Amino acid sequence: MKEIKRLKVMSMLEEQLMTRAEAAQKLNLSERQVYRIQKSYREKGEQGLVHGNRGKPSQRSISKEVCTQITTLLATQYSDYNSLHFQEILAEEFGINISYSTLQSIRREAGFPTPRKKKSQPHRNRRTPQPIYGMMLQADASLHPWLEDRGPKLALVALIDDATNRVWGRFRDYEDAAGYVEVLQEVCLKEGIPMVLYTDKRNVFLDQRELSVEDQLAGKERTTHFKAILNDLGIELIQADSPQAKGRVERLFETLQDRLVKALREAKAETLMEANQVLQDYLPKHNQRFIKKAAQEGSAFVPWPPSLAPDEHFCFHYARRVRNDNTIVFDNVILQIPAGIFREHYAKAAVELRQHLDCSLTVHYQGELIARFEQADGFPLRIGKFVPAPEEPVVLDFIPDLSSLEMSE
Repeated sequence: MKEIKRLKVMSMLEEQLMTRAEAAQKLNLSERQVYRIQKSYREKGEQGLVHGNRGKPSQRSISKEVCTQITTLLATQYSDYNSLHFQEILAEEFGINISYSTLQSIRREAGFPTPRKKKSQPHRNRRTPQPIYGMMLQADASLHPWLEDRGPKLALVALIDDATNRVWGRFRDYEDAAGYVEVLQEVCLKEGIPMVLYTDKRNVFLDQRELSVEDQLAGKERTTHFKAILNDLGIELIQADSPQAKGRVERLFETLQDRLVKALREAKAETLMEANQVLQDYLPKHNQRFIKKAAQEGSAFVPWPPSLAPDEHFCFHYARRVRNDNTIVFDNVILQIPAGIFREHYAKAAVELRQHLDCSLTVHYQGELIARFEQADGFPLRIGKFVPAPEEPVVLDFIPDLSSLEMSE
């Protein structure tokens, strides 16, 4: 990728699409070094960008004769020596100086692993909880047979307050962004906007795909729908490097997989809807039993401003370009945009498509609502993951928003 990036920059430099100073900034090099690379590129072409040591053996590599000697010693009298002890023997008695990691690699390839057991993981200190209610919420989901043999596996999406252990949750068919948005919306509307959300590194929160060279040069960054919602609300996202780092929500699922499963069994819940009904009855009792007092009084939640419409913030945004027949396409669904009050068509206009938690779709042009669509019969739109598309595209008729029309008039 480094050489591909250099090739792209050198091509643009030769075509005079950028200056040498701009090329140096893109490659994070000095202008003097960029001049050397450009000179080599002019003389040798693409081959001039390849490092001179490519394909050559390292001068620090261990010779085959030494590797064979070490393997023979391991197969005979030193098979039960641990790697550190054997490294000292090689240096003292055979004059072979080799690093510990290289010796470990040779042992593994030869089939003589070190006889010493791997040391246990270091002791982890427990992180001090946040002192104020609402300063941090931990988020995670647990795919588990919550309904046992009465129904399908479900994913429980849960948020837990780091200071008080208060829990909010929702059952979903699978772990998806919509589940996290639903629970986050409940928290924001009832308690307020939290300061920090602590999660793992799943694709819902972090887009791990590598950017193309063109996008890297353009300074673009990847984000997710859920991360965009957090940015819009001013919520900081912190992602844990290990499950132990967010142990509070991990231990929560251990408790729920014991107590909540029994509550679902007693209620004879068999479907997703019934499971959510039981969950809403169970959580107040759970919070009353396990909630604790925060170290400091008060709340760090920011009250939800009455002027903000939740439907405009807890949704998924997509950029679309209107086609010549005044339609846009979303997951093989054709959306026919009606004529507006002030213009007859929106052909070639850039519009914003919003997918809401109730599976409805709205189309906005320059911030104004111009069309609303509900899911088609036999073709339900599901947030985050859609059912297989039919052979022929489905055409959805728009549903006019009468209130917005009256206001416009």
